[in-house]
Amino acid sequence: MKLQSGSNSDFVVIIVLEVLRTNQPKFLPEEFPSRVPRDCWFLRWFRLMNSCSLKAKYCAPSTEIAVSELSRASAEVSEIVFFLLGAMTIVEIVDAHQGFKLVTDNITTRKPRSLLWVVGFVSFFLSSILDNLTATIVMVSLVRKLVPPSEYRKLLGAVVVIAANAGGVWSPIGDVTTTMLWIHGQISTLPTMKSLFIPSAVSLAVPLALLSLTSEVNRKGQESSNVLASEQMAPRGQLVSTVGTGALIFVPVFKALTGLPPYMGILLGLGVLWILTDAIHYGESERQKLKVPQALSRINMQVPLFFLGILLSVSSLEAAGLMRKIGNYLDAHIPNIDLIASAIGVVSAVIDNVPLVAATIGMYDLTSLPQDSEFWQLIAYCASTGGSMLIIGSAAGVTFMGMEKVDFFWYFRKVSGFAFAGYAAGIAAYLAVNSLHFSLRATLAQAPIQCSLN
Repeated sequence: MKLQSGSNSDFVVIIVLEVLRTNQPKFLPEEFPSRVPRDCWFLRWFRLMNSCSLKAKYCAPSTEIAVSELSRASAEVSEIVFFLLGAMTIVEIVDAHQGFKLVTDNITTRKPRSLLWVVGFVSFFLSSILDNLTATIVMVSLVRKLVPPSEYRKLLGAVVVIAANAGGVWSPIGDVTTTMLWIHGQISTLPTMKSLFIPSAVSLAVPLALLSLTSEVNRKGQESSNVLASEQMAPRGQLVSTVGTGALIFVPVFKALTGLPPYMGILLGLGVLWILTDAIHYGESERQKLKVPQALSRINMQVPLFFLGILLSVSSLEAAGLMRKIGNYLDAHIPNIDLIASAIGVVSAVIDNVPLVAATIGMYDLTSLPQDSEFWQLIAYCASTGGSMLIIGSAAGVTFMGMEKVDFFWYFRKVSGFAFAGYAAGIAAYLAVNSLHFSLRATLAQAPIQCSLN
């Protein structure tokens, strides 16, 4: 038998065929050629099977790596999803007890310009405790009860959107993107609050000052409605509101004291609120809607599921190394990290800020950009406030569009320019405060040296 030169696989095939010809005459004819052609169907089939077996052998470690990456990504994403579920349930329980009347009942002014500033800063601080979506729903509902349908009411709603997005920046529980950065360790609580409060306030104050000069705001004020006064707080609503708000504020303290993930703190607060509502409404069948099981059925599950899908998708790109390549590309072409963060904020006006922030986390690690560095704080600011430049840029804007039937072009003509001015002013304020902080530290560091020389 003559052997044709080729690969080891071909050699094995020729031996197998020769054995079959010798021992299994019924399977292969006697005149089967001992010189096997290269295009033999059996040779092609064997090559395919051999290739598949080799790929299966060498892909086994890759499968283990994929399972490991999926487990890691699922654990990280689940922390955010559980945190959102707990926070949304607490807010829903407080809202069911009319707990937000404690805030809205104290808004008594009816002067258009004063009401503009009051609504703006109430939304700003409310959003730092609640998420910006809930703060928008609460404040737009309040505005609808205070002011009849008009151009002025639309502007008040737009102010709520800007304020809600700005207020969530400086609090780790105020906006989901800030929460993501906080949970992943890019930012911490106190440095974030100290560094981003002034830029966030500036990003709201500038649009408020510019809107105060418009003709819609300077018209005669509107009379308030009696609907607000007719709503009654549920029994022990003040107690539930206090405990619920305390549970939200307690989460950063819980993380600092125990070192446990934030979702553990939010679930602990939810458990306390669950026990409280079951105790105070025990035996009251007509108030089942005020308890946690009913609140869980009313929360919008599309939001956590959306985050689950988006974050897992971005994690798959990160595991494949694509996010790191994008980060290297940006570093090579845009060496200034301030410009990168500012550009991400502008893009967040069009693309949802959650995948943008998740992608940024995958692009840069904490070794190159440590916790609470200027880049991560700017990302927290830009990704949240950048969404105010277009009405479709944030969940707060989309909610306002649905509640007030505001179209995209009205917001673009009336509000986008003011929102962009606030966005740019906030970045300038952050850079100025940061530069002043470093210059003061350098001056104080040099002072002991000069004293010793003297």
